[in-house]
Amino acid sequence: MISEVSWPVGDRRISAAAGSVIGQRYDRNYDVSHLDADRPLAIVADGMGAGEGSAAAGRIAVATFAGEFGDPSPAALRAAVAQVHSRVRDKARTLNELTGCTLTALAGVAEGAPAAARIVQLGDSRAYRLRAGLLELLTVDHTVAWLGLVHGWYAAGDPRAHADGYRLTRYAGHPDRPDPDVLDVPLHPGDRLLLCTDGVCGQVGYDDLARLLASGSPAVVVNALLDATLGAGGEDNATAIVLVVS
Repeated sequence: MISEVSWPVGDRRISAAAGSVIGQRYDRNYDVSHLDADRPLAIVADGMGAGEGSAAAGRIAVATFAGEFGDPSPAALRAAVAQVHSRVRDKARTLNELTGCTLTALAGVAEGAPAAARIVQLGDSRAYRLRAGLLELLTVDHTVAWLGLVHGWYAAGDPRAHADGYRLTRYAGHPDRPDPDVLDVPLHPGDRLLLCTDGVCGQVGYDDLARLLASGSPAVVVNALLDATLGAGGEDNATAIVLVVS
């Protein structure tokens, strides 16, 4: 089921759609997404592992961040993430298993001109922007694999890179409560933004992501992306939020 919303953000308007599929590997969905009905706020989370700790972490992280969100200032967003860490850690103490998740959120910021989006990220769920035909990855994966590739420890095709892709260096519920990345992205008419879990970007290549993101309304794009993950084998839960600026 695809959900859709539209928000004014300063002198811009954002139309957004979100959807998710379980895929073939798991019998339930450990991804969680949120499109706020009243405020320009979109969130995706991806639980770690395939147990109750994974499912609980995603639910708690998204509900907590949405509940704490009000002021979109960097300090307030970091404070909301601090609450996410606390509540996921509280849940972890009741479960004898891994309890954590990624968290990537986008909030509209109306102060100044042009309007902007502020992106908050922990983990390897990603944010992309398609502008004037160029698809750019806006976020950094908080994984050992990302560090290995950037620092030249191994090539992208090395089996160690694949294994290290599952080793998150930051996530919601981490015992050290790491700070999130917070970045500002000016909103230009025609911009298309994608928030997604690794079930999307891990199964749909760069060229197909760019082509599909440009292919129609947010709901059409979400359906196309999710269908592409299933066509690639559906090896993971996959969740996408697509936002178009006008």
